[in-house]
Amino acid sequence: MEAVEVSLPCRAIGISCGGPLDEENGIILSPPNLPGWDEVHITQMMAARFGVPAYLCNDANACALAEWKFGAGRGTRNMIFLTCGTGMGGGLILNGKLYSGTNGNAGEVGHMRLADFGPVGYGKVGSFEGFCSGGGIRQLGQTMAREALQRGQATSFCHSYEDMEKITAKSLAFAADEGDEVALRVWEIVAERLGMGISLLIDLLNPEAVVIGSIFERSEHLLRAGVERVISREALPQSARVCRILPAALGDEIGDYAAIAVAMKEIN
Repeated sequence: MEAVEVSLPCRAIGISCGGPLDEENGIILSPPNLPGWDEVHITQMMAARFGVPAYLCNDANACALAEWKFGAGRGTRNMIFLTCGTGMGGGLILNGKLYSGTNGNAGEVGHMRLADFGPVGYGKVGSFEGFCSGGGIRQLGQTMAREALQRGQATSFCHSYEDMEKITAKSLAFAADEGDEVALRVWEIVAERLGMGISLLIDLLNPEAVVIGSIFERSEHLLRAGVERVISREALPQSARVCRILPAALGDEIGDYAAIAVAMKEIN
């Protein structure tokens, strides 16, 4: 059988990018993970290059659209997406539409403070991002490893003070899987705070599903029981009962789906 290449017309370009952004004017405003991208008029550049409209969207919102249209949130009208990766961001699908707020800043759940003390995330001590992002989990692991070393207790993921910088969320997950008590305690804390953050969102927005990406996808076995235990204790029972906690379904391809979802939203 002979392969036939089919070329379909492109109607729009979607761009998913971490903030800060000026979505309305299509400008990338110096995101910390894109050094040198200072006031880049990305939609203008793409539209000029390809001759079709281009649209810019915060990555958490774009990923929320992707999981809602193509992934774990299909069929819902009210869904929350949590990035739970390098940072902790949120995307809100409410009444069948993406809700981005008055100036595009809705869903910044990582900035919520969950404790007076704790790891730093989003520039705030004890924040949701501090407890439940890759960087925050690393901070927790370093703190608890240091305390263990001061007690004269080595851990499987940190044998000396010189090893502190090598600690990552990934190494802590491996150590927990091998039964390391300190690493398991780190993940218990993460699960507790993740459950607290989700409980607040359940009470506030009454979603059908909370879809969680990245770290939750890979380490669900270390987190789910603790998260569900906290939700059962903290959230309104009638709201918790109708809300499913789901790992994101699109995996490493979520960025591609996110860009497509942004374009689809605009042309539809």
